[in-house]
Amino acid sequence: MSIEQQLSPDISLENLNIIGPEHYAKNGYPHKEWTWLRKHKPVFWCEYPKTDPFWAITKHADLVQISKQPRLFLNGPRLLVFVNESGMEESPTPPFRHLLDMDPPVHGEYRVIVSKHFTPRGVRPLQQEIERITRKVLDDVTGRDECDFVTDVSSKIPLAVIAELLGVPHKDWEQLFQWTNETIGSGDPEFQQGSTPQETMDRSRLGLFQYFTDMVTERMKHPTNDITSIVANAKINGEPMPQFEMLSYYFLLVVAGNETTRNATTGGLLAFIENPGEWQKLKKNPGLIDSAVEEIVRWTTPVIQFARTATEDTEIRGQKIKAGESVCLFYPSANRDEEVFDEPFKFDISREPNPHVAFGIGEHFCLGANLARLELKVIFQQLVERLDHAELAGAVERLRSSFVGGIKHMPIRMKMKAASAAAA
Repeated sequence: MSIEQQLSPDISLENLNIIGPEHYAKNGYPHKEWTWLRKHKPVFWCEYPKTDPFWAITKHADLVQISKQPRLFLNGPRLLVFVNESGMEESPTPPFRHLLDMDPPVHGEYRVIVSKHFTPRGVRPLQQEIERITRKVLDDVTGRDECDFVTDVSSKIPLAVIAELLGVPHKDWEQLFQWTNETIGSGDPEFQQGSTPQETMDRSRLGLFQYFTDMVTERMKHPTNDITSIVANAKINGEPMPQFEMLSYYFLLVVAGNETTRNATTGGLLAFIENPGEWQKLKKNPGLIDSAVEEIVRWTTPVIQFARTATEDTEIRGQKIKAGESVCLFYPSANRDEEVFDEPFKFDISREPNPHVAFGIGEHFCLGANLARLELKVIFQQLVERLDHAELAGAVERLRSSFVGGIKHMPIRMKMKAASAAAA
């Protein structure tokens, strides 16, 4: 049965749920709804309770068209479609100002500060360290019959990598992990550290801001070669970077450097568990690792959506968009577009070509895409060598979020070989 045929007759355009966090937590991505929209209403005006109206963009070509026009469609006014649940209040002052909500020309001035460190050439020297970190994490679960793949494996590797890049001491890594969970999962009861999501968000943000304020003071006096020092001593148009923008920069690096790779790793292993033939294909042909990484990223698409705001009246697919109206770009939907991908609902590690947009496209293409690819390559290379068997040992628990497609817990039964045995 096709995805479209699965669309229940009681689902109508009026009650399509493509933005509710609770829906994502219970059901995962609303692929059947997106599939219907791509065919019938690819540019669809959504009016839902507790959020401002927006145009849902579900087709690959439209998402690309919008993303490549950063002056016609701005990031700044509305970064994402936000469901204003109880306790989340509109603030007259944005809590952050970082690359994601900056527009040209300011965006480019800030991005260039660290961009050379995230090019393919810039991340290549990190491979040996990523291999060491991954080997240590897998060693720690070797000999066990079961583990929570998220808390024991997938969350630890990208956190360690970004922490070392920033020069954060090992003793503080767990605190960084907590802050990212509370920020991305402020609407999830498991991570709430206040009576409201807003209090959780504020608490984690201010904690991280204070932490990096102290680090910046030290790095200004005694610069090192880590990224914290580079940002702390950066100049914008010949002047020191303003403190608010600087602290927001660190916040983005910590959260983006941790969350997306973690969820791609978890979702990638889940895809292999559900498609054991692809796991065997990769074991027999390790040379497929690069295309496997691209398929993992397409399949999982950890960032669900970003919003853009039209600066003038325009049209998308013949639909008039008025100046000031928001469009919401649904990346997982674009990555299942039948006009772009053959058999889009098939997990195929040898897929070629694979023009996914999981890292975005255009002006705001993910700064850390090359680092994420390298991390995923190393992780799955080592898993292929050492993981003889894996199966779910319990329910997959998803994050209560319509922004990041997170998996909080994934218990697995496994047979993990020691590194020495894998090398033999």
